[in-house]
Amino acid sequence: MRQPDFSSPRFTGLALAMLTAALLAGCASAPPVAPSQPPANATGARPAASPTPTPPPATAPAATDEAALQQGFAQWVADFRTTARAAGISEATLHGAFDDVQYLPRVIELDRAQPEFTRTVWDYLDGTVTAQRVAQGQDKLQQLRSETDAAAQRYGVPPAIVIAIWGMESNYGSNYGSTPTIDALATLGFDGRRADWARRELLAALKILDNGDIDRAHMIGSWAGAMGQTQFLPSNFLAYAVDGDGDGRRDIWVSMADVTASTANFLSRSGWQAGMPWGVEVQLPAGFDVARADAGIRQPTAQWVAEGLRAMDGQVLPEFADGSVLLLAGARGPAFLVGPNFRAILRYNNSTSYALAVGLLAQRLSGGPGVQAPWPRDLQALTRSQLLALQAALNQRGFASGEPDGVMGPATREGLRRYQRSVGLAADGYPTLDLLQRLQQP
Repeated sequence: MRQPDFSSPRFTGLALAMLTAALLAGCASAPPVAPSQPPANATGARPAASPTPTPPPATAPAATDEAALQQGFAQWVADFRTTARAAGISEATLHGAFDDVQYLPRVIELDRAQPEFTRTVWDYLDGTVTAQRVAQGQDKLQQLRSETDAAAQRYGVPPAIVIAIWGMESNYGSNYGSTPTIDALATLGFDGRRADWARRELLAALKILDNGDIDRAHMIGSWAGAMGQTQFLPSNFLAYAVDGDGDGRRDIWVSMADVTASTANFLSRSGWQAGMPWGVEVQLPAGFDVARADAGIRQPTAQWVAEGLRAMDGQVLPEFADGSVLLLAGARGPAFLVGPNFRAILRYNNSTSYALAVGLLAQRLSGGPGVQAPWPRDLQALTRSQLLALQAALNQRGFASGEPDGVMGPATREGLRRYQRSVGLAADGYPTLDLLQRLQQP
């Protein structure tokens, strides 16, 4: 599951360590964790005196920086041990977690990465709700019928939804990551960009180890700290993971009874309503105000029906007390009426494309249809740079869209809708290259 993106001052511990290293140069021992490239003089011994000074090797500055980084990381870990000890973590757990902890440069590279190219919702669905994943999921649904039925009876979440999340998060357990969770979170905590968040998650991970649910060697997952077959962050594990097989441990890495029960419990605690669907594809009436297709506008299904909404298959619409209409590809794309269960899936991963993919995959696993209306495949997704330009142009023209960040959020969507109304276009708030070019015209 994705985690929020916080910012905080960086490398306080590193700066202190670099100063310490400078003052103690010549007597400090090599750091316990080997750098990716060994220093020119790994033993720390001084070379023999020479009447003609020898220029240092070209790699010396990099080796010095690496040594300082490793010493800073070691100091950060030592300080965090103190914090964790004060929070009640046992010495045995601290030794097991941190004696061989490693700084992982690749984690920082991935955390810093800001992809330039974005994907349309239909491209995303094409890559996630595939025929192969549907067929494999139907097999898994049969293989795990007893586990998923038990979870459904206990938490009210249908087996197909649980299996769909499993398929989305780790391709049915075939790829849930191999990065040690302690190393990943310690690296992120030391780095500083999301230090507060990473420290909280690292402390939660230590509590999991302290509880005996898993050992350090088997606590693995994504580079960002999400763990196990349905990718729980450590804090979510503590809050929602359950022992489904009765062995006294919560094991979301191996035990499918625990995986399915924990996933269902997460959704149940997030507002899942038993007996209700996630949503349904609908037809909009002629003249429908597409600006009302917004997650923030909620009303009973009866009101939407009174406004002319109909199910694509002609069936009676589900009776949501607070349904919303979504147009995830703008006015030219399919429309969906979604309810509280769609929002529960969003609690798992706050992406409407993800929530739609889970709903559609579960629908297909149960023998239902995919999306019926065509997607506007002639439209291309704007790149991050283009979205930045669109936000800047909206602000310049007086249609406030917030601080440009290259991400389509509610403020940008509302600013775009106001602009669309001003030029007589359907106010769907969907960014296109044509709208960007219009905005950039003098």
